[in-house]
Amino acid sequence: MFAYLKGILIRKTADSIIIDVNGVGFKVFTAGSALATCSETGSEIKLHTYFYVREDNQALYGFLNEDELKMFEQLLTVSGVGPKAALSLVSNIPPSQFGLAVLTDDVESFTKAPGIGKKTAQRIILELKDKLKKLNSQLTGIKAETACIQPADNKMQEAISALIMLGYSSQEANRTISSVYDEEKTIEQIIKDALKGAL
Repeated sequence: MFAYLKGILIRKTADSIIIDVNGVGFKVFTAGSALATCSETGSEIKLHTYFYVREDNQALYGFLNEDELKMFEQLLTVSGVGPKAALSLVSNIPPSQFGLAVLTDDVESFTKAPGIGKKTAQRIILELKDKLKKLNSQLTGIKAETACIQPADNKMQEAISALIMLGYSSQEANRTISSVYDEEKTIEQIIKDALKGAL
């Protein structure tokens, strides 16, 4: 419904901000990264938004960039993960590390976020890895057609998978990773560079 909001920051609370958009005040729940960036009231701010609707609850969630929004949307697809838990994770894990944490079964990265226990972390990893496996069949076909990518290149495959997890199509992920790929870089650095280039 709302792709983004651009307006004047009126007030900050512990977990939300109020933005005045042409005389209408929107309360937007947001990640810690956005709260830390939004310093002065009266300054202009733009947030990419997600409109959450349930029978008993309607709320707007806002993010500084589309990668955080995509990460939030991915987390909401996991059974048992609601918007508060997803927001806690976005606040504590950068999108560039999120895909990598899932691919490497890094439960500890997830449990650092308040409200996320070991079982929830394991469920996130399990469910999102399963989704990646389904997408990897598409990737294999694309990789075979792309001369610069060798099928045995696990580092590139994992980096592409991480971007797909953040909501990129397999073609977008392939193209973005190919443009920044370097054998000397770590997977994390490749993903970070890809995300910087995509913004």
